[in-house]
Amino acid sequence: MDKTNSMETDLLSSTISYTLPALITGLTAAFVIKKFLANSDKRAILEMKRDSQKQLLPIKLQAFERMTLFLERIEPSKLLLRVAPNSTDKNQYRDYLIASIQQEYEHNLVQQIYISDQCWGLILTAKNSIIKLIKDSSSDTNVADANQLREIILTKTIKEPAASISALRYIKTEVRSLF
Repeated sequence: MDKTNSMETDLLSSTISYTLPALITGLTAAFVIKKFLANSDKRAILEMKRDSQKQLLPIKLQAFERMTLFLERIEPSKLLLRVAPNSTDKNQYRDYLIASIQQEYEHNLVQQIYISDQCWGLILTAKNSIIKLIKDSSSDTNVADANQLREIILTKTIKEPAASISALRYIKTEVRSLF
């Protein structure tokens, strides 16, 4: 019986001595392969993000360019030069100016996808501020016709710069942060 026990012990010992290193080697290989694959996945994701950013940058720049153009076009002194009154009626001219701003805005509405929420908020505030300036100026009882409306808007703009200037500064800051 001792001989059988001794043989079984030797067999068990021999099996363990061969199996344990193989098991350790297998687990180590699995761990290394898992780490390698995880790093490979991370590299692939980073590469995809980098490629995506390269493709997205021109689109973002175009959005900033379009919004810069929008803000320049609705800046009161430029708007008044571009949008001449159709008649002498100040209310018709007010509505025409506001419609022009709104049309420009709606034409560029999709650009908000590529611009930060804060920047878009400043652009929207500028638009609304200029519309308010036009409405407030037209409600002035001293303004009798479209030409006087133009004059009072220009006078107010000279005294207090339009909100579009702040939004333009912010756009420039955001564009610089892209590089």
